[in-house]
This record gives sequence, structure tokens and C-alpha cells, in this order.
Amino acid sequence: MPGSVTISHTDALVMLSHSDAERLATTLREISRLLEAPGPNRLTDAQVSALCAGKVHHREEFTEWCRSVSEYLKAHL
Repeated sequence: MPGSVTISHTDALVMLSHSDAERLATTLREISRLLEAPGPNRLTDAQVSALCAGKVHHREEFTEWCRSVSEYLKAHL
């Protein structure tokens, strides 16, 4: 994966390799599933906070963000 991602503060574009984009889409979809899953497999509030760099986020908003980014990536592969 090193070198497969290009991010710059001066560029409006972020590029991923095709395989990395597929992997990211799958990972985000799985995170959204674990955010809304009932029972012991559900991500805890502490885990959600860790994923959000300690910032306060609503579980529902983060779930929707993960799902929508995953769907966007899948649609553009």
C-alpha cells in the first residue's frame, strides 16, 4: 500500500489505487454494519470515539457517513 495514496493540501483530488479503494469501501461498509449491529458485536461508544479521534460524534451520523462513502466508492470503481 505505500505510495498508493496521494493526498496534498494544495490538491483538491485524492487518489487511491483501485484495490485500495475497493478495500476501503468494504471496510467502511463493515464499520457501518458494526455501528448499528445489536448485541455484543456492536462497536462500543469508546470504540466510536477512538475512530473519530476523540471527537464527539453521534453514532447515527458516523454510521451514515461510513455507509455513504462506501457506496460512493463502490459506484465509482
